[in-house]
Amino acid sequence: MAALFCFFAALVFLFLLPLFRMLSLGRRRKLPLPPGTLGWPYVGETFQLYSQNPSVFFASKQKRYGSIFKTHVLGCPCVMISSPEAAKFVLSTRADLFKPTFPASKERMLGRQAIFFHQGDYHMKLRKLVMRAFKPDAIKNKVSQIEAIAVEALRSWEGQSMNTFQEMKTYSLNVALQNIFGEDEIRYREQLKRCYYILEKGYNSMPINLPGTLFHKSMKARKELAQILAKILFSRRQRKEESNDLLGSFMEEKAGLTDEQIADNVIGVIFAARDTTASVLTWIVKYLGENPSVLQAVTEEQELIIKSKNNCGQDQILNWADTKNMPITSRVIQETLRVASILSFTFREAVEDVEYEGYLIPKGWKVLPLFRNIHHSPDNFPDPERFDPSRFEVAPKPNTFMPFGNGVHSCPGNELAKLEMLVLLHHLTTKYRWSMVGPQNGIQYGPFPLPPNGLPITLFLKT
Repeated sequence: MAALFCFFAALVFLFLLPLFRMLSLGRRRKLPLPPGTLGWPYVGETFQLYSQNPSVFFASKQKRYGSIFKTHVLGCPCVMISSPEAAKFVLSTRADLFKPTFPASKERMLGRQAIFFHQGDYHMKLRKLVMRAFKPDAIKNKVSQIEAIAVEALRSWEGQSMNTFQEMKTYSLNVALQNIFGEDEIRYREQLKRCYYILEKGYNSMPINLPGTLFHKSMKARKELAQILAKILFSRRQRKEESNDLLGSFMEEKAGLTDEQIADNVIGVIFAARDTTASVLTWIVKYLGENPSVLQAVTEEQELIIKSKNNCGQDQILNWADTKNMPITSRVIQETLRVASILSFTFREAVEDVEYEGYLIPKGWKVLPLFRNIHHSPDNFPDPERFDPSRFEVAPKPNTFMPFGNGVHSCPGNELAKLEMLVLLHHLTTKYRWSMVGPQNGIQYGPFPLPPNGLPITLFLKT
């Protein structure tokens, strides 16, 4: 009798489930869209966004409509969100309802199998592979290699007037190549760099694949990059040697990746590792130069590490333990990540109609969590425009500090990025001084926020 009752209950449930879904969908369709305006047909409010500092656009919208509002940019209807709770909802709590989204031209250039463009099982497999190569246990033995790159870079800048951002890009690229390819990086370094520089120039160009255009040149360079990677893969398989770099992680038999998938993800990681880290380092140089007391505190902390090594009769080569003994320098990095907000926002796309706080986010609409607004909200960080590393002596409120994103799509290489910053700052502050050249006010976007002209400086060896 009980079995018969359960059978009929199941039938009733299966019959009523579609009805419940229809009623729920009908209710969602009746929900209002978030407040805001979609602007002109097709172009929407793209001009208003990109004709000024994007932060001004975001702030004016937030002031008028609140922490969730609609707009239309780059040919897409969008919902922008600027509260910690909404960001957590989109990026973490209900990340299954929002997929990463990029323009098709970007996917073609980096590779459609790259980690950024996916979610679900494939994404999680790639994330584990990247994390395995870049987690603390994997990179703690690479401090000396990163230090050698930093020392060489700084030595080449001595007495030179330089574009800080451009030189930091070179440094970050060298670190990335070393951690992706290991010893193979030395043999193929110049070829990899040459192709990547061409690829990079066309990343933000119009996606017109005709001879002579930047996009066409970039796509040719991308093809050549894949050919270089094929040579490296062939060589490694011939040697049958295990490697603990990222390429070795991708090549593991149990990973089950094709050569095309490996190439797409290697190129994608190079792109992700370079400009963002270089932008942060550029802002750090600026903020330290403008805040002598903070620079002095960082310098004294780094000199104490040198003194401690001398007292113990150790050599001056940094190790992992040293980098874990830099609290002031680490807070400078955190505060720079907050104030500069290199990742001002990120793109997601609703995979179905979503209800949030009584509003409808329609399927297919883009959703943009505005990290910069969250990082610069006085509710989250008092006096938010002031550079004050001491504020990180106390942990920030949950979901108010997201420099590397949040949830399953947060940056898996953030530990490596922080490590290469700490190592460079150790040698920069203890051995060098610098003076900034030209105007220092304002922000340029290309596409990441930067000081004017990439922060020209002159670097001097301390006497």
